[in-house]
Amino acid sequence: MKALIVNCSPVRTGATAEIVKIIDSEISSKYDTKSICIDDYSFAFCKGCRACHKTALCVMKDASVIQEIMKEFDDADVIISVAPSYWADIPGQYKAFIDRCTPWCNTHDPHATIKPGKKGYAVALRTGPSMPECERLIGSIEHFYGHLEIECCGHLGLTSVEFKENVEPRKQEIIDFCKMI
Repeated sequence: MKALIVNCSPVRTGATAEIVKIIDSEISSKYDTKSICIDDYSFAFCKGCRACHKTALCVMKDASVIQEIMKEFDDADVIISVAPSYWADIPGQYKAFIDRCTPWCNTHDPHATIKPGKKGYAVALRTGPSMPECERLIGSIEHFYGHLEIECCGHLGLTSVEFKENVEPRKQEIIDFCKMI
């Protein structure tokens, strides 16, 4: 079985990346793991043309980049998205990716699909102490999963995490979360 861990942050070396490393390490004995960072891909914003509502294909010139990421989703049995809070929501880069996944959205036909039976998990982190902000990020990720027909199986919210060094005191929470994956 394969697990895809998505760093939804544009920062490849920060707290989010550290959490991705811990998750990868903890679940690698059960899964063949692969980690990607959304910032490793370059693509434009969705133009809202809705051509994909009729064809299940994006007409933008860089559509192959989104298809490449979606192939990673398709190949995985488990998908874990790890997102920091950017002004109380997921980072713009990940939101732009979600928008570009409209060809796979199950609210219109025809639509592209990924293999069924996938399980999805969400991890949200934020600088401040309030959990509702993490819940908002988790809600965005789980909403996205729902439209791809990925079963939402669990989530973790981590508050008061701004820098990489703030992750270490929370490591056991992350390890405990990984036991359900």
